[in-house]
Amino acid sequence: MQGEHYDHAASEEASGARLSFHCWPSSRLEATRCVAPIGALYTPLKKLPPSCAPPTALAYDPIRCSQPNCSSVLNPFCQVDFRTKIWVCPFCLQRNHFPPHYAENISEQNLPAELIPQFATCEYELPSVPPAGPPAFVFCIDTCAHAEELKELADSIQQILNLLPDDSLVGLITFGTNVQVHELGFEGIPKAYVLRGNKEYAPAKVGQLLGCGGSTQGKLQNGARGGAPPPPPGQPGMMHQQQQMNGNQIPETPGQQVLRRFLLPVSECSMTLESILEDLRKDPWPVASDKRVARCTGCAFSVATSLLDLALPRRGARVMMFVGGPCTSGPGAIVSRLKTDDIRSHADLARNAEPLHKPACEFYSSLAGRHGSKDPKAHKKKWEQTPGNDARSMHVVDVFACALDQVGMLEMGELVEKTGGHMVLGDSFGQSVFKESLRRVFRTYEPDVPEDGGKMQMAFGATMEVLTSKEFKVSGAIGPVTSLHRKGPNVSDIEVGRGGTNTWSLGGIDPSTTVAIYFDIVNPGTSPLPDGKRRLIQFLTRYQHSNGRTRLRSTTLCGTWYNPPGDDKRPPPPPPNAGGYNHPGMAPQQQPSPVKMSFDQEAAAVLLARVAVERTDTEEVADVLRWVDRSLIRLCAKFADYTPDDPNSFRLSPELSLFPQFVFHLRRSQFLQLFNSSPDEAAYYRYILNKENTTNSLVMIQPTLLSYSFNGPPQPALLDSQSVRPDTILLLDTFFHVVVFHGETCAAWREQRYHEQEEHVAFRNLLEAPQADAQMIMDNRFPVPRYILCDQHKSEARFLMAKLNPSVTHNNEGAGAQVFTDDVSLRVFMEHLMKLAVQS
Repeated sequence: MQGEHYDHAASEEASGARLSFHCWPSSRLEATRCVAPIGALYTPLKKLPPSCAPPTALAYDPIRCSQPNCSSVLNPFCQVDFRTKIWVCPFCLQRNHFPPHYAENISEQNLPAELIPQFATCEYELPSVPPAGPPAFVFCIDTCAHAEELKELADSIQQILNLLPDDSLVGLITFGTNVQVHELGFEGIPKAYVLRGNKEYAPAKVGQLLGCGGSTQGKLQNGARGGAPPPPPGQPGMMHQQQQMNGNQIPETPGQQVLRRFLLPVSECSMTLESILEDLRKDPWPVASDKRVARCTGCAFSVATSLLDLALPRRGARVMMFVGGPCTSGPGAIVSRLKTDDIRSHADLARNAEPLHKPACEFYSSLAGRHGSKDPKAHKKKWEQTPGNDARSMHVVDVFACALDQVGMLEMGELVEKTGGHMVLGDSFGQSVFKESLRRVFRTYEPDVPEDGGKMQMAFGATMEVLTSKEFKVSGAIGPVTSLHRKGPNVSDIEVGRGGTNTWSLGGIDPSTTVAIYFDIVNPGTSPLPDGKRRLIQFLTRYQHSNGRTRLRSTTLCGTWYNPPGDDKRPPPPPPNAGGYNHPGMAPQQQPSPVKMSFDQEAAAVLLARVAVERTDTEEVADVLRWVDRSLIRLCAKFADYTPDDPNSFRLSPELSLFPQFVFHLRRSQFLQLFNSSPDEAAYYRYILNKENTTNSLVMIQPTLLSYSFNGPPQPALLDSQSVRPDTILLLDTFFHVVVFHGETCAAWREQRYHEQEEHVAFRNLLEAPQADAQMIMDNRFPVPRYILCDQHKSEARFLMAKLNPSVTHNNEGAGAQVFTDDVSLRVFMEHLMKLAVQS
């Protein structure tokens, strides 16, 4: 911050966090009047510049506060007494002694990395936790798909095998009417175990059916491999490995047998796996003409997670599910096999007229919670209400759904969310949306990144703890998180999202995973805070790196409080002709308000959008829209400059000028409007919004539009129907779609092939420029957006027209293209907003 200017982007670049307000009101009453959520958007794995964090992880355990209810990590905001070698925790004010190896060397000139002022973020690689070993990947393939789709899918998976580190473990499960678990360690001929697809399997039962019982003896002479691969230090198999020296035959655990037969390093089984993929055939089970295929997706999930629970209970792993249709058989079924029964719609769900929906949701939720219970029927609520359960999800579940109909993404969404997995929704396994998205799951860091160069960006088993100073508390979190039910002194009674705790399980994370944390200011208005009082937040994220080591990232944020004038007594009434938070009649020393000047409208819009989307789970969409509208009106009434009852005097400062536009487009977005989207699509869009960072989320809420013409270089254009002109080309980025839209004249010239003539090279360049920019957008996006090339007045132009502000409709005239809609325009929206905000 310089003077009264806050650089929100620089703050995010330096810490990976973005706050809705950088200066907070000092009392609960004033915080309530601010209306916008007081919270932070935090990206735990964001790579920070070397000037803001140590370039490599610190190879030692962090120094933590000795107060049991605090346990904060040493940071630059701690007070240090270099004479007595004591540091004071800024959260609980506990005095702590430095350990001997710190006390011997520390001085004002010789500071450890975590006390260097600009290093508010430090990452530790914990030597006290033994390495878990490389991650495992279980591919689950739906063989009910068409033969062409299976061929495309097999080709994509074969390419992925070449991207994996040689020591990564892989397994293969195929499913249709039944589930086939392929024994990759059996040499000579392909061998698979077939399990019935109409039932659920606990880990112990899977081990028994696969011949991996605890009493089975290890046969060291059985092939050149000679038993199970050595488990990493600290794993349960280590004891058995030591016993192996005393004899040739020792009992193998079920997990060791799974590692020897079904989950093998990719370097050892790639040939076997590729031969199985090349021979993949459509499920041979006969299907009557009036019935759907029997697809046991839920059972396949059950077997895959059980396999990992047996073999790698504490090691990072991914279940990668590739589905081409809805589950119709066994647990998790969302529709019956009769074609006369339709798949559930929004209307069915609203009327509770879909009997299979709730059982399917409970089944998938129970799979996510099974790490703390061996009972596969352990139900969501029972698991979530166990306070002591360490529910860190080491096993991530990804769903890649490619079908023209719904596949059950709504029901499977809870399993994906609780484990921090990926969702990808496409039409075909041959589409670039699927092929490129699958490749990008295995992205690696650039080779020049210190320490992590060339390693996969994914991480596993992440948990996040949030510590705060005593003037405010944690209300909750929204994102791909699950509450760990650990209550601390800084947990608020007011819950937002996953509340009632200050610690959550994130499961799998990557550099774009972003969690929204909401805070509740509890300081009463009767006791103003002293000037210069600091506000502190510490995010502690513990996760398993893709190299198997456990890391802890500590990010500490420091901010200021603002005591409104007259905080300790009733404020004087405003002058008769003034209104708003910073009305012209206020004394010069009272304006502008630091709270208003520190407002980050982009972060606030995303925080508001996440709360709105969260509320759609329990409230009618119409009620949520009314709540959004009321929030916007109250925010403008608080912070705008205006004369009461005079809409023409209404003015918004630059800090708030875009916020009403964000809310206008949020109201019309697919996140709150269910028209023309299926339940699966709605669940998919909302999940991605709740997981992405601020910039990407804003693109989803208010898409970006670029205009290309002969008049000059590309220009940002208003997201308005008046931007559509016959002689321009528009590039629309909605995050999920990238649309290149040709105006009527440009499309006609292209059809007449003017761009192929040398004298029209300028037109050729005009056609190529938006396509090159679209490719740049798609190169850095996950999931890969759908690319649409369309012309004005053609059918696919609807992807652009639906996102534009309808300033020109069939009811009025003006320059630009007409949008046939009854939605109000941004101008009408703003007129109503101004009228309601200035009402006295």
